[in-house]
Amino acid sequence: MPGQTFFGSGSFNRLNELIIKAGVKPLIITGNSFIKTDSWSKLLSSLKKEGITPEHALITGEPSPEEIDNIVLSARETAVSLIVSVGGGSVLDAGKAVSAMIKETGRTEEYLEGIGTKKPSGEKLPFIAVPTTAGTGSEATKNAVLSRIGPGGYKKSLRHDNYVPDRVIIDPDLTLSCPPLVTAFCGMDAFCQLTESFICNGSHPLTDALAWSGIERFVSSYLDICLEEPENREKRGDLSYAS
Repeated sequence: MPGQTFFGSGSFNRLNELIIKAGVKPLIITGNSFIKTDSWSKLLSSLKKEGITPEHALITGEPSPEEIDNIVLSARETAVSLIVSVGGGSVLDAGKAVSAMIKETGRTEEYLEGIGTKKPSGEKLPFIAVPTTAGTGSEATKNAVLSRIGPGGYKKSLRHDNYVPDRVIIDPDLTLSCPPLVTAFCGMDAFCQLTESFICNGSHPLTDALAWSGIERFVSSYLDICLEEPENREKRGDLSYAS
């Protein structure tokens, strides 16, 4: 599990505190939609007051190994020492991969399961994950999913136990602006994985308790959010919990 988790409405305000407390140069990875929000501008403003100008990288779809290589190269040149991802599952996966590959040599593709021949060392830069969708659960996992589109394409993982984020901020308010279709797809992602965990052969009473509580929250909130109450903070919180 993540080393430290902040959960609840308004918890995003913790991010600037964590960055300032770390006292290092951060790289913040986002998607397109987040940089159009007040939360982004407020974050930059609060950091600027402390004399911190973060590097920024944009992820617009499922990250490819080549994108990770390019971001890593830039991060090394600017002496980045903290990675922060604010976005959906693809953005979180990208941050996870960048924090890991900064500590490795060679190309990202060489470390992917089923593709490369090198094993990740497990070393990484500190990584903070801030999901803006509720469904992928990437903020609590040890793998970064990377894709290559086209001939010879694939979807593979960069994986190590140490790649679980060090800190996680789950603020349901960040999901309020999610379009209905994105909310629906992400919610079903969470439900499928909760159900899989509940019925798999490796389950036990502790995992069942977690999975079932997530399923209950999903059932109580999913249809309301998708069809009738997209701005209901309490229901958004339930779906974030399920994720």
